Amino acid sequence: MAQTKKILKTKTQGQIEDSIAKEVTKFYFKNMGVGPRETQVYILRDMVIIRLKGRLLPFEKILLGHAKGISLIKDIRKIIHELTVSGLSEIINKITSHKVISSHSDISTKTGEIVQVYIVDINYENELHKQLLGS
Repeated sequence: MAQTKKILKTKTQGQIEDSIAKEVTKFYFKNMGVGPRETQVYILRDMVIIRLKGRLLPFEKILLGHAKGISLIKDIRKIIHELTVSGLSEIINKITSHKVISSHSDISTKTGEIVQVYIVDINYENELHKQLLGS
């Protein structure tokens, strides 16, 4: 009787980060009509950190010329985050199999770069390292 080895199809941390980055970029283009120039994702402990490199939108640049421009841009982006957080959380859940329990987002009004942090229900980085070691 021949023995068959079970081949594990475990993805590395880098592959998971890349999958999230690609799906987040697609999400923005599909739902917002524009997307980041570059998306980077980092898994650190129980956090999935998403860095969206882009530019301020034309209307945001105009707002910067007004006294309350920075706060208006941040308020608009806060609303956009609230509208998109469930879809982005679904992407993270689908790829990691872990539930997002909170999220945070901010935009630089100088560069247009957005940083989002999603907290998942487990130390996911530690779990990935255990899987890699076969524990």
